Amino acid sequence: MQSASASRPAEQWRAGRALEPFTRPLPRETAVGLSLDGRPHTVLMATPENVEDLARGFVVTEAIAAPADIAGVTIKEEERGLLVDVRFAPGALARKARPRNLEGRSSCGLCGVQRLVDAVRPLPMLGQGARIAHAAIPRALAALEAEQALGRLTRATHAAAFFDAEGMLVLVREDVGRHNALDKLAGAMMAVGHDAARGFVVVTSRCSFEMVEKAVRIGCPILVAVSAPTELAITKANEANLTLVALARADGHAVFAGGERLFEMEPA
Repeated sequence: MQSASASRPAEQWRAGRALEPFTRPLPRETAVGLSLDGRPHTVLMATPENVEDLARGFVVTEAIAAPADIAGVTIKEEERGLLVDVRFAPGALARKARPRNLEGRSSCGLCGVQRLVDAVRPLPMLGQGARIAHAAIPRALAALEAEQALGRLTRATHAAAFFDAEGMLVLVREDVGRHNALDKLAGAMMAVGHDAARGFVVVTSRCSFEMVEKAVRIGCPILVAVSAPTELAITKANEANLTLVALARADGHAVFAGGERLFEMEPA
């Protein structure tokens, strides 16, 4: 079984200092295909640790069955993830599980596809797109902070914003769900015809693989996250030629993939 974490290299940028290589431990993110008595039900994106607990808890919290109705849980490791089957005791009156049409992401876990093959799909390869100065990132973070009206009011939402290559704010959207905020931003950009390849996206959250997937599918070459990425997010970013920056703060950030799109000084 996979471990719960893995260490990946990155480069730390600080204003006025050279890039410094370092290694950071990151959580693993794996597709977990959940079946109920052999019938595929959903795919959850989860850390591959205590997966039996995850399956039992899911069945109970989704009101599918009572704890006493669970006869056992089997786990099988596949190339694309883990297959987990929850077996019910003979005569158990398992309730009908609510239907699921989208993949159960680690951000919410509320809906899911049924097959592992559909959970982590191949991504298109990005072109070169924009290049930005390292200093554009803290400039963007400051601008985004000033525009999070709902976040300041509630302290309970995430934001996703698009910036031009100079770090000037173009659009921002907020939502209680980080992936929802990014979807809202993507829709707003499409509505007014903004070319995602000409700038970069900042999200006020950690970066799991679906955030990378969304950025790639709208054609954005650079994704900046306030918190850390998962190992799978870095893997998918490298596969798609996406520049992935995380742990972004006013005084610096870490580059986990695609550092060639970042430069120290504005070109002459």
